[in-house]
Amino acid sequence: MKVGLVIVSHSARLAEGVAELAAQMAPDVTIAAAGGVDGGIGTDFDAVAAAIDTAQEGAGVVVLYDLGSAKMVADIAVEMLGDPESAVVVDAPLVEGAVAAAAAAQGGAGLDEVLGAAAGALAAMEPEGAVPRDGVDVLLTNDIGLHARPAGLLARALSDVDATVTVSFGGRSTDAGSVLGLMGLGASGGDTVRVSADGPQAAEALRRVHDLAKRGFEEPSPG
Repeated sequence: MKVGLVIVSHSARLAEGVAELAAQMAPDVTIAAAGGVDGGIGTDFDAVAAAIDTAQEGAGVVVLYDLGSAKMVADIAVEMLGDPESAVVVDAPLVEGAVAAAAAAQGGAGLDEVLGAAAGALAAMEPEGAVPRDGVDVLLTNDIGLHARPAGLLARALSDVDATVTVSFGGRSTDAGSVLGLMGLGASGGDTVRVSADGPQAAEALRRVHDLAKRGFEEPSPG
């Protein structure tokens, strides 16, 4: 069982788009969208309640929203469940929070950890200039570089390794476990990133990064 996500928005298209993006990070996580009212702008209690029910697999549900009234509807829907541990509304940036929460849920994180990932989404990047001294250069052989899906794959590949891994590019660095941080580096296909690792399994971590890059981050071959 994994923590599920619900995206609540005044716009059906926005909710569906954010859910689609987050799903790229988490193919095994149920992400439900609840947006719009009768084809127009607004939020609907019944739609939010149904989305929470859809996303619930037994490990809890994290609910993200776009604007204040969406939060009010989400809060009421969660309160009506009568079980504070079954679903929680989180104050987080909608897109960044959904991506971070999805990545955490995909990695098997519990409800509190997924909540923390969403709430801390904007703090994912380390300050510019925090580039590690040591490391290895890794060529990004895929077309799109460290964007949504490849970043998620990299973070998941390192989730069970006992090492602290840092990826650097363009004067910035981030923890390799942060999908948002990796995406924020702006590294595209053909770029070379610097990867450093520290800890008991540092060598294994570097091997996994190298192997994933060598496979083109599992992107399908052209044609």
